[in-house]
Amino acid sequence: MNTTTAATEAHVTVATIRTWCRLGAVAATKTAGKWTIDATSLARRITIGARRLARKAKQAILTPEALTAIGGSRWQRGDMDRVYFNNWATLAGLELSHYGTGNISGATWQGELISNSQGYKLATSIDKLWFDVTDGKFHAHMGFSESREATPREVFQSAIAGIRQAVAAI
Repeated sequence: MNTTTAATEAHVTVATIRTWCRLGAVAATKTAGKWTIDATSLARRITIGARRLARKAKQAILTPEALTAIGGSRWQRGDMDRVYFNNWATLAGLELSHYGTGNISGATWQGELISNSQGYKLATSIDKLWFDVTDGKFHAHMGFSESREATPREVFQSAIAGIRQAVAAI
């Protein structure tokens, strides 16, 4: 198969396929300046990549140290041990820019442009977010507003997914 077909099958770019060919990661021959890739070898390479991604996903162990490394703040009192997140909105995919007065000048939710008022509603949909070290679960006090873009529960789930992704990245 050619590089374009291989890239589509592997869900990578054509440049990545060419690099794999040059490095010998897949069995391929170059004839008249064009790569011909062995389908069996490509399938094996795709399987190796999938195993590597699965192994990385399993490494997202939520320890207090890892959670503080991504911006959490640990709090302990008596038998309570929690890691609070003041940066939960960024981890959830909410980006806000502000004027000098403090008003929102621009907002995006998970990469899509949204109105400033919807950005405010998303930012205030969760009041507090923390990880309880003793029970191993995330908890939140929900805020007072709900956006058209996402429910407070969806925002909470996005924040947890962002936290897990950030921990897996370290």
